[in-house]
Amino acid sequence: MRWLAYAALWLFVFSVPWENSLVIPGLGVISRFTGMLAFGMTMVAIVVTGRIRRWQAFHVAALLFVIWVGGVLWVNSNEPTLPLKFWTYPQLFLVLWMVWELAHSRLRQTGLMLAFVFGALVTAFQTIITYRLQAELRRFSTGTSDPNAVAMTLALALPIAWYVGMTHHRTLVRWVCRAYLPVGLLAMALTGSRGGLIAGMIGLLIVPLTMVRLSPAKLATVILLLALSGGLAVTYVPDKIVQRLASTRESVGARTLGGRVEIWRAGLQAFAHRPLTGYGTGAFRLAAFPYLGEMRAAHNSFISVLVEQGIIGFILYSAMFVIVFRAILTLPLLERRYALVLFATLVVTMLPLTSEESKPVWFILAALLGFSRAQGGWPGRAIPQTGRATTSRPAPRRPLEPGPPLSTPVRRAGPDMSA
Repeated sequence: MRWLAYAALWLFVFSVPWENSLVIPGLGVISRFTGMLAFGMTMVAIVVTGRIRRWQAFHVAALLFVIWVGGVLWVNSNEPTLPLKFWTYPQLFLVLWMVWELAHSRLRQTGLMLAFVFGALVTAFQTIITYRLQAELRRFSTGTSDPNAVAMTLALALPIAWYVGMTHHRTLVRWVCRAYLPVGLLAMALTGSRGGLIAGMIGLLIVPLTMVRLSPAKLATVILLLALSGGLAVTYVPDKIVQRLASTRESVGARTLGGRVEIWRAGLQAFAHRPLTGYGTGAFRLAAFPYLGEMRAAHNSFISVLVEQGIIGFILYSAMFVIVFRAILTLPLLERRYALVLFATLVVTMLPLTSEESKPVWFILAALLGFSRAQGGWPGRAIPQTGRATTSRPAPRRPLEPGPPLSTPVRRAGPDMSA
């Protein structure tokens, strides 16, 4: 039963990057349906097997954060109905729990990473198709998704695709992951997201950090993929998007970041008036309105948490990141470099967006923790097909017990003849 639950979880992770492209009547986006299916199958598997995995400090911090969110909202809210953002947090906690409960091995963790890359491929192709069909648009994305959110999701898949493309035991899977680089980079450029451009550059750091371990054939493949990515960008990205992306340096130099710096200042001013408990979930717009004169989103996940949940909620939320970071440091060199690049990409994607309740964010955190605590060890680069790695180190020898002195004859046991 647990493998059926894992299959349902795999389907959920696969649907997350392109969830807004398919809406099911009566249920909403596709990820809501696949998430309900995964949760139901997980509960059935636990009842049948009677086993549940022990939590880590990460899960305790996440649960305390969700409880604090509910408590702060109950204290501050005067509305008869709770905001949708509040109901999102318990669902995201269930995602963390299911990833931990069902993906205990290295093979299963890699399978979930593949699901995310495959979902990002769907998003990338949909973005390219939108460009081909509606070239008059200023920026391109999938369905009703925000172009910035699409770019961030595509950026998160870059280091995952590169690592799995280097280490997976199946040749076809390796080449599919390698093909994501040119396709994902082209789609990311078509979104026209300057924040996505920076996040993509952080994600691509995985390439030079792992090139020291590449064979000449793989090195040639890297050069070919990068050349193909550059050629596609030059050929297909419109001039209007190139001009927008080229203004990134000016925006950073002027310290405006598209007006975000002003919003962050307003958020910090609002935080100073209610630092302990915050203003409640979804209340950033109202809290910052007196200082901005208009309703604006936070455009920074961490400032949004700070203003809405106060310093206590911010500490609990940040504790999740600190615990994951410390777990990453226990990995071997190659895996540690990959996980650190993915972690850095995640943090960078959260700086210009209000994505603290985003499914990709919580999934990446859960996947990094599960990857760092995966059972089976890390003996080599190839993932064993059995899902359980074998160690190449010999077992430690037991120390020999001292025997009797050589000069002392050893008496053999036998029948007692004294009677």
